[in-house]
Amino acid sequence: MRFISFDLETTGFIAGVDKIVEVGAVRYVDGNVDSVFSTLVDPQMPIPEAASRVNGISNDMVQGKPTIDKLLEAFADFCADDVLVAHNANFDFQFLVSDIVRLESRAPSGAVLDTCNIARKIIPGLPNYKLGTLVQHLQIESSNFHRAEEDAKYCGELFLKLIQKMSGGLIMPPIENLVSLSGKTELKFPQITPKPKQLGLFDMV
Repeated sequence: MRFISFDLETTGFIAGVDKIVEVGAVRYVDGNVDSVFSTLVDPQMPIPEAASRVNGISNDMVQGKPTIDKLLEAFADFCADDVLVAHNANFDFQFLVSDIVRLESRAPSGAVLDTCNIARKIIPGLPNYKLGTLVQHLQIESSNFHRAEEDAKYCGELFLKLIQKMSGGLIMPPIENLVSLSGKTELKFPQITPKPKQLGLFDMV
């Protein structure tokens, strides 16, 4: 069984207005961490104090880090066509889609699943379905939250627990079944062919 869990930290809540400040992605193969993609991102704007209080990421920490236009293709290469999972996936998905479309960048091509919606069906009756609540309920070892790599790992461990509850082992059900279980339409990143650049009046031919 193979999948990638991922998480973003951002300057706020509005995709297309607020910016990504950290990307974390963890590839799992047969229940174990295989490889990690993790980096801070220079958002090219000041990080609001409210966001820093949540994720602990300051302006000094992102100074000199790569900008999102330098990272999207590397992220696409890392993810390739693997199944992707995220907690409250639509939030992270919309932020990435905004930058992928704006920059006409390559993108991961696998389906994106939401562990939050799946957990609501598999583990009914919890007071809420925040990542921290589920991690505690399932006794997943944890320390800090609200950093991208750490939260991606918690999400990956949560997905493994959900798969085990569904299949009795590490056998991933068909993707269409997982999408149906989530109660949402399938999420997939747009696959964009960059438009040819038009020559300006004074460009050399």
